[in-house]
Amino acid sequence: MKKLFKLLFIGIIGTSSILTSCSEDGLNGIDSENGQDGHNAININQLSFTKIGTFTNGNDEAYSEISAFDPTTNKLFIVNPEENEISVLNLTDATAPSKLTSISLTGSPNSVAVHNGILAVAVENNNKQANGTIETYNTNTQVLIKSYTAGALPDMVTFSPDGKYILSANEGEPNDDYTIDPEGSITVVEIASGTITQIDFTSQSNPGNGFRIFGNNGTATLQEDIEPEYITISDDSKTAYVVLQENNGMAVVDLETKTITSLVGLGTKNYNISGNEIDASDKDGIAGNLKSWNVLSFYMPDAIDYFTTNGNGYIVSANEGDARDYGGYSEEERVKDLSLDPATYPNASWLQEDENLGRLKITTANGDENNDGLYEQIYGYGGRSFSIWNTSGQLVYDSGSEISRRTLALAPSIFNQDEGDADGRSDDKGAEPEAVKTLKVGDEIMLFVGLERTSGILVYNITNPLNPEFITWLYDANDIAPEGLIVVDKTDSPTGNYLMIATHEVSSTIAIYEIK
Repeated sequence: MKKLFKLLFIGIIGTSSILTSCSEDGLNGIDSENGQDGHNAININQLSFTKIGTFTNGNDEAYSEISAFDPTTNKLFIVNPEENEISVLNLTDATAPSKLTSISLTGSPNSVAVHNGILAVAVENNNKQANGTIETYNTNTQVLIKSYTAGALPDMVTFSPDGKYILSANEGEPNDDYTIDPEGSITVVEIASGTITQIDFTSQSNPGNGFRIFGNNGTATLQEDIEPEYITISDDSKTAYVVLQENNGMAVVDLETKTITSLVGLGTKNYNISGNEIDASDKDGIAGNLKSWNVLSFYMPDAIDYFTTNGNGYIVSANEGDARDYGGYSEEERVKDLSLDPATYPNASWLQEDENLGRLKITTANGDENNDGLYEQIYGYGGRSFSIWNTSGQLVYDSGSEISRRTLALAPSIFNQDEGDADGRSDDKGAEPEAVKTLKVGDEIMLFVGLERTSGILVYNITNPLNPEFITWLYDANDIAPEGLIVVDKTDSPTGNYLMIATHEVSSTIAIYEIK
């Protein structure tokens, strides 16, 4: 679960709501096993992105996190954990959203989804380590249809495209003392019969390739340690892909048999390769001081989305990164606090200066493979990027340092910002890519990437997944920390055009963009 933060933005771009696409070649991407440079990108049809509506859903943070749109009623349903409710907006006139009666809950909501007039809500138990529920409502009457038992801490809920199933990713976070650590799981509800299947990980083993089982100083079992974060489902509704953020992995689920068919480690990103440079310090006095460093970092995606192009399915991920940091156990330290092995880091004293690598937040759970107290390898959190994976969990494309370079060029005064200070998050997870969502426009696949810290939304054409093309940047200084992105097809839209709707956790604002 997210730790809320307060950001104070400097309005360097202003709050212009009309943004026209500026299609151009992407900055160079990073080669993967089957990839190619993200350069000389394809051209796309010119599109305009206009912010046509906005709404503030509270006077503080956490009144607006994840949303779902119902085209049958033109209602937008918004997760509001601050008031333990689902806030409801009328978008019949998308330029002037109006508040409707909210849906009160007995627990805290984490996620919402809509399909065919049914609203599904993932609700955590007041005791976070106990089982939560999936609550379903009629989107028109807002009356409860049915409540289904889920696992501990259902963090994300979604429908299969055919509407047959509801799934939740049950994170199973430990308590702060790390004395209770419920097992992570996936709930599958078959709507027609009401059958509930709880898929656990008891039959699984560590697949390797950077898959992390390390909780509670290495004493947690695989089943306890796995933390499902986000789900996306194939177009044919047969396969679910579940990202396990803290574990740096993904589970592939056969929805017909309700079984996990594979568990995949997502590997690491090498910041010592050209094209993967990062700004690793918030104390070097230079915003955008991108350099290569001998650091490997776990991708650790948050949001993921499935898309199909040229007859093949892919998963795109926002590589946010997330550390386990509890009173009873924390893996998080800074490089300057490590004892580095002189065999691999002969220049350790220089590296550990604040203006170099000293401030970078890293994990102590990895890197000392022989347990001699000396770290042979520095490991960080997150990829500071978006990635595209094939349906087997193999990397097809990673954006490298594209997000850093792009935001530095577009908005240098809020580069990796923290509470209004440029460079303030360079020691942590950079711009913190949080959300991704794809939209099919004709034969083209558009990608929206929400940056939690910088608060902008980058737009790409990923029709060729080996060669994404930057299109434009959506930014309004009034909208702080995009937590959720959804898209509305023009056939379902109250305006008759495509919509992208962003919900912002810190400003509690909803931004509605029309795409023509």
